[in-house]
Amino acid sequence: MSTPKQFKRVLLKLSGEALMGDQGFGLDSDTVDRIAEEVKSVHENGVEVCLVIGAGNIFRGVSLAAANIERTTGDYMGMLATVLNALAMQSMLESKGVTTRVLSAIPMSAVCEPYIRRRAVRHMEKGRVVIFAAGTGNPFFTTDTAAALRAVEMNCDALLKGTQVDGVYSADPKKDSSAERYEHLSYQEVLTRNLKVMDTSAIALARENAVPILVFSIHNPGAFADVVAGKGTFTTISDNQD
Repeated sequence: MSTPKQFKRVLLKLSGEALMGDQGFGLDSDTVDRIAEEVKSVHENGVEVCLVIGAGNIFRGVSLAAANIERTTGDYMGMLATVLNALAMQSMLESKGVTTRVLSAIPMSAVCEPYIRRRAVRHMEKGRVVIFAAGTGNPFFTTDTAAALRAVEMNCDALLKGTQVDGVYSADPKKDSSAERYEHLSYQEVLTRNLKVMDTSAIALARENAVPILVFSIHNPGAFADVVAGKGTFTTISDNQD
């Protein structure tokens, strides 16, 4: 399979855990700084960048204490936690001179802008990095689904998912040394093989709108820029083999 041309507009999906570093909870400033530097590098290369960040570093850490909280309320708590991560990333990016906007699906005008699609597109056209917070604004939908939705709405060339490993494997390579790494998968193969890349609604949404998903390791320095340029190690999920 030939490497793709450099993309012009991409959405980077990060889990909240990606911001923890070696900590067991919360934000590691050095890790946030490194990821912000990578986003800056891609942005300075002329690529329009938007992000969706999960909240597993904050919310899952208190989930046991919140065991008796109903699912809907718990989901809203998770959405609010994504805003904390988005504001942290915004602050780090702007400390590096990158103009950034946080747009929340749950209006909270004192700290960020409400999500309005045309406004978000305009921010990106003006060269600003946009961070989408609070998921889709609805319970029962993950930040994976929010990432796919925003990638479609922003007409992104690709959705890049930064994970703990350098692609999609048949099993967890940290637990199974015989796990097979895939270079390319179709959307249907991901669903049929029940590969835990993104939830099914996110995969289905990307498939319906022909948005390729590129899975790579966010822990490899420079990997984000490499993948955007069609280099480095990653797994492509799409129905196009070219």
